[in-house]
Amino acid sequence: MTPPTEPPHPVPAAATRPDEAPGPPRIARLSLRARIAAVAVAAVVLTTVAVGYTVRAARHAEPADTASAFGLDHGALYFRSTGAGAGKVARLPAPAGGAHAPADAPGAVRRTTGGPVCERFHAAGGTGLCLQRRPGIPPKSYAVVLDRRLREKRRIALTGIPNRARVSASGRMLSWTMFATGDSYATTAFSTRTSILDTRTGYLVKNMEEIPLTLGGRRYHSPDVNYWGVSFARDDNRFYATVSTKGKTYLVEGDMRAWSAHTVRENVECPSLSPDNTRLAFKKRVRGGTSAPWRLYVLDLRTLREHPLAETRSVDDQAAWLDDHTLAYALPGRENRTSDIWTVPADGAGAPSLRVPDASSPVRLP
Repeated sequence: MTPPTEPPHPVPAAATRPDEAPGPPRIARLSLRARIAAVAVAAVVLTTVAVGYTVRAARHAEPADTASAFGLDHGALYFRSTGAGAGKVARLPAPAGGAHAPADAPGAVRRTTGGPVCERFHAAGGTGLCLQRRPGIPPKSYAVVLDRRLREKRRIALTGIPNRARVSASGRMLSWTMFATGDSYATTAFSTRTSILDTRTGYLVKNMEEIPLTLGGRRYHSPDVNYWGVSFARDDNRFYATVSTKGKTYLVEGDMRAWSAHTVRENVECPSLSPDNTRLAFKKRVRGGTSAPWRLYVLDLRTLREHPLAETRSVDDQAAWLDDHTLAYALPGRENRTSDIWTVPADGAGAPSLRVPDASSPVRLP
């Protein structure tokens, strides 16, 4: 704004009496002009700041901002990036099956890292589950429910060390397992706490040990019962899990509506239900002790026949089905890497293939 100018017809000098002191009134008039100019400049500055703030706020509110542009898209393989990503959720294009070059092969598509930092991650049906652990005395853990854009919807405080995470195919049912004591299933000195959350009703089962258990046809009670590794059926009601007691592990089939669970067979850990709901991948203890105790197997739920997979190394993970024919899982990394994701055919044929170096918690969105 331009300061006011002098009137077009200034008052003649003769109009001022000789005995008047023209100085002070002149200064007063100039001071008024200065004040008007200052107010005008301040208004312009404040308007500019307000407009800038509004524009920035609008940009932050748009769904295309940095935090929300990375979401759950079909046809992608999601995982926890354990290398340069420092635990952030990342993704790669994922054609069906595992017969393609590893992510670090020459010419391979680079991973996109833009999700939250998680200790364990899983997603399905437009819902993500991120288990986090924050440093402190004592450390704090959380189960964070994420929407399709991987934005936080709900946060649940937990105790212990994050270990397993699963989301049902519809995205409705979530489950996680925490180590309450210990940090390995290879020993007997551990205790777990497994929870189930119905995102539709908000109902939270804080500890699956509350669900009545039938073992060998009889109602079973024991203070050493531990659950872990839940896998949900497509109906969001039936589930499979591992239960351990008296030094043995069992495959358990549960029914949420009936609020009951019963054992199916012995020596089954970390079950993972196939997309067609006909088979379970699991880790089976094939030798005692803590040195390489497990091997991956697949169980046919109709015949209850099982077969080992071509992966002969010990896998301490809840394998994930990339499709009805291929399984993915994490193994300790090579070349000082924390962990790598491998794939193997589900029919027992073929051979293991390195899929994603420096990664864990694989899940493919069809």
